[in-house]
Amino acid sequence: MWGFPVWQRPRPHSDGSVLRGHHLGRVFAGGHDVGLTSPESVRPYVKAQKNDDRDAEGIAEAATRPTMRFVELKSQEQLDMQTLHRSRDRLVGERTALINQLRAILLERGIVVPQGKRKLEQFLAVLMDEQGGAGLSPRMITLVADARAQWAELDRRIAAFDTEFIRWTKENEDARRLASIPGVGPTIASALIAAIGKGETFEHGRDLAAWLGLVPRQFTTGGRPKLLGISKRGNRYLRKLLIHGARAALPHVVERDTPLGRWAKALLERAHLNVAIVAFANKLARIAWAVLRRGERFVVRGLPLAA
Repeated sequence: MWGFPVWQRPRPHSDGSVLRGHHLGRVFAGGHDVGLTSPESVRPYVKAQKNDDRDAEGIAEAATRPTMRFVELKSQEQLDMQTLHRSRDRLVGERTALINQLRAILLERGIVVPQGKRKLEQFLAVLMDEQGGAGLSPRMITLVADARAQWAELDRRIAAFDTEFIRWTKENEDARRLASIPGVGPTIASALIAAIGKGETFEHGRDLAAWLGLVPRQFTTGGRPKLLGISKRGNRYLRKLLIHGARAALPHVVERDTPLGRWAKALLERAHLNVAIVAFANKLARIAWAVLRRGERFVVRGLPLAA
């Protein structure tokens, strides 16, 4: 869904945020004030049946709304980095499916393996290399050996992406600032910059957290506010990375006598661990926005708490 320029002066251009939207945005940026609009924001303005004329009319109408939200135009470098992350995420999904299949093959033959990717890898090394596939038929031995080879290849390819993220983070000043935040490493830093740049689209840090779906979903009626679970809107991949980063960093943060550490410790005392992790991910998103907008590193002040 995309449209041509809707005015000649000052010649703004509104484009549905589709696969080629950022490319077309850069093409028109030379003579137009470009704004990319999300298809879900334009849909209410499309009248009657869907066709190209109605789509263009709806985009033009949506672009005139004073409260319309626009997608930030991404640079070629941002799109490249975002593509790398999507490719890595696809490989991780393939590896997870392969691991689940291996577990199912073993379970159907009465072989139960402890949970965890590393434990399965160690178990297979003993079963196949030391025990010669005891309890498995020759066909299954060949199949499991082939799956292990695929697993090793996927690990190698995923590690190559991780190496590229580390290299890019070291070369990018904004990414180095983000990496100073607890729980934020090269993967999260590069993914954040690829998605939001310097965060100029968001007026406040809480806007970024809301865009990532890390805030409670509201259901207010008759003046009675009701907050439900997190909305899970926006960028699912970034939300997943931030929650994993928060889960890894939270135990270390609560051990330090810092404002962030005291906040996290008080949160753990009154909330469930998973709720605290999501709240900490929300906090990390707000901190990341502040670091990007202010151009300053995150400074940890304080000492470890006494035992």
